Amino acid sequence: MGKAKRIERVVALSKLLADHPYRLFSFSYFCKQFEIAKSTLSEDVLAVKSGLEMYGLGRVETLSGAAGGVRFIPGHREEDDRAFLEDIAQKLSAPERVLPGGMLYTTDLLCHPETVVRLGEIIMDRLRPLDPDCIMTVETSGIPLAMQVARAFNVPLVIARHKSDITEGSTVNINYVSGSNRTIQTMAMPKRALQPDSRVLIVDDVMKGGGTARGMQALAHEVGAQVVGQTFLIATALPERKLVDDYTTLFTLHHVDEENKVVKIEIS
Repeated sequence: MGKAKRIERVVALSKLLADHPYRLFSFSYFCKQFEIAKSTLSEDVLAVKSGLEMYGLGRVETLSGAAGGVRFIPGHREEDDRAFLEDIAQKLSAPERVLPGGMLYTTDLLCHPETVVRLGEIIMDRLRPLDPDCIMTVETSGIPLAMQVARAFNVPLVIARHKSDITEGSTVNINYVSGSNRTIQTMAMPKRALQPDSRVLIVDDVMKGGGTARGMQALAHEVGAQVVGQTFLIATALPERKLVDDYTTLFTLHHVDEENKVVKIEIS
């Protein structure tokens, strides 16, 4: 392969960084990849950094020293994220989304690639200081969102299940009380999925009473991991007192009128 022109290197550099968020690439990696000097690479990195920041498409960070390098942090302008969330809130308020029991249909949004990727990046940007080692969720509806949060942080995803699966080997099992209907339920996780002392961020699509989130907390603690945060796409306003504390949510669902198909939801 012949030596690339600068515009070609900048395009390739942008693509490699964006495809691997949070991954720290050494300067020597790109110098070897593009067959260029470090000084030339520095100019290319500056061009990518300036372009992304100019249009609010994320940040490029450089770290100096022997262990330094360059990495991409996903994100958008605060006002752009706000406009995006307002659009999602409007979609969630549509009468046809009202389900029996006062809940909302969200599967189409959480299974739309562009939408769920952006939601994952917003959550990562808000919770970046938590510095998790892994993301944890429970099957099944929260998996798409949790997967995109894990991708944005570039950390593994751990999935708890309602019953153990023989294909996952030995498991840790706990019983927990559902926060909404107060029934006893079971949750299981492969022992090899979560390492002791891991920093765990719990992610799920909806929280009502907080029983499932509390179950995931107990499961993480059972293997010696530390839960550093909990976040949800939607949390219901009622019950006001949840079984978990210190959580964040993108939206708060205040009221659903099943009969008249009226939804009151707001950005948190």
